[in-house]
Amino acid sequence: MVCPKCQSNAVSVFPAEIRLYRSTARILSHPPLTPSPDIQVCVDCGWSEFAIPQSYLSAGWLRPPRPQAVPSAPSIGHAKIALAS
Repeated sequence: MVCPKCQSNAVSVFPAEIRLYRSTARILSHPPLTPSPDIQVCVDCGWSEFAIPQSYLSAGWLRPPRPQAVPSAPSIGHAKIALAS
């Protein structure tokens, strides 16, 4: 592989362990993710790149949570009209 930054051929692949944390208000209910990607590093300029394994992406771990549907209820003004009648 060729480094996209300096065009060097001195790119090495290293196994790594990382932790990904979800940046949401519900952070306490989501444990950190620990994928084990391979990191590509240019030993000349320091450029590096990694990719999250497909198994984590297909499971939907990194997608934002879907908004919860709020049950509809009659408005307060509608309830007052019904009581006044």
